[in-house]
Amino acid sequence: MQWTLVIPVKPLARAKSRLSDTAHDGVRPGLALAFAQDTVAAALACPAVKDVAVVTDDARAGRELAALGARIVADEPSGGLNAALAHGAAVVRAERPECAVAALNADLPALRPLELSRVLDAAAEFPRAFLADAAAIGTTLLTAAPGLELLPAFGPDSRARHRASGAVELRLAAVDSVRQDVDTGDDLRTALALGVGARTAAVAAQLLIPGQ
Repeated sequence: MQWTLVIPVKPLARAKSRLSDTAHDGVRPGLALAFAQDTVAAALACPAVKDVAVVTDDARAGRELAALGARIVADEPSGGLNAALAHGAAVVRAERPECAVAALNADLPALRPLELSRVLDAAAEFPRAFLADAAAIGTTLLTAAPGLELLPAFGPDSRARHRASGAVELRLAAVDSVRQDVDTGDDLRTALALGVGARTAAVAAQLLIPGQ
């Protein structure tokens, strides 16, 4: 099964505020963009991915991610993360009603295409499925088979919320790169240890990160 990924990117000036202890205001937007660029580049290199739709109203992010090959969808609802994902999925399915869709976080800078492929192949066995984040509280990936609504419930305790919605939790080993989103300095250190993409590595090199 080939998937269309929907990746939300909030305005860069407001992104990754919890990294303020690691990256100052002048660096943080560029770091958030680098996360998204490395995520999109890895996703597009994944054998199970047909295409990527990025939902954003940030002009810089849209320009840079389109250059990588992503389709840019305006965040017309401007109603937060879940509204953006539902809108992105609706836009994609307006053109291809029977496509399989998956929501993927934009902050997976260590993402490896073959690990993502393993997760998506496993998800293809279920109507809806999700992968918990490294903290086992949130969600990094949510999938919906052809003909089914995505029903995103990202945000606090999204692992429990997606499970309650009927999505099947994927329990796979050796897919750390798909689980490791980055919200805090500790998350960034863990991602760097896994091995991040070139753009994130270049921006992170400007930071003084203890334990790096």
